[in-house]
Amino acid sequence: METYRNLLKNNSEWAAAQLKEDPDYFNRLVNLQTPEILWIGCSDSRVPADRITGTHPGEIFVHRNIANMVVPTDLNLLSVLQFAVEILNVRHVIVCGHHNCGGVAAAMSNDSLGLLDQWIWNIKNVYRIHREEIDACKTNDEKKHLLTRLNVKEQVMNLAKTSIIQKSWKKKRLPHLHGWVYDLRDGIINPVFEMEACNAVDPIYEINNI
Repeated sequence: METYRNLLKNNSEWAAAQLKEDPDYFNRLVNLQTPEILWIGCSDSRVPADRITGTHPGEIFVHRNIANMVVPTDLNLLSVLQFAVEILNVRHVIVCGHHNCGGVAAAMSNDSLGLLDQWIWNIKNVYRIHREEIDACKTNDEKKHLLTRLNVKEQVMNLAKTSIIQKSWKKKRLPHLHGWVYDLRDGIINPVFEMEACNAVDPIYEINNI
């Protein structure tokens, strides 16, 4: 209970500090949300999007799930993506994975984790696609690091397959898509994959009647 109460205490102190520094701070937030970036990150508590990018409330629109996945049947993710692209008109969508991701580690094992197995299945599919490259790594840590990077790349490509992104590319030539990996060991974000707006996707995924 002490940890829980501290959250409310910290919130009160933070709000007071914001008002002391800028009396109009919350009035601006209430009436304005114009982020240029949608962040699709991992739910891991060690990877807060605003803290590691030095941004403030209102600057990044955030969606988080286990292992930063873009799953085509995930209505939560797709709803966030549509709102960000069509209503907020974001210019960039970032998929950010991170070093030592528990979801990636789970995908490399054969242990059952209950309901989570169905979600991890999607990461295992990435492993299967890139099995030869991943298995060529010498250590398990190297395998995990490589799967993390490849998973980010595949999720960016999954974004490009959606009708939401393809429609926006045709109409607005936005957003640009980015794949990043955050390294917990030094706090540095490493870009690993980029797709500029209107990049070609595999023809089998192209949608013409949008």
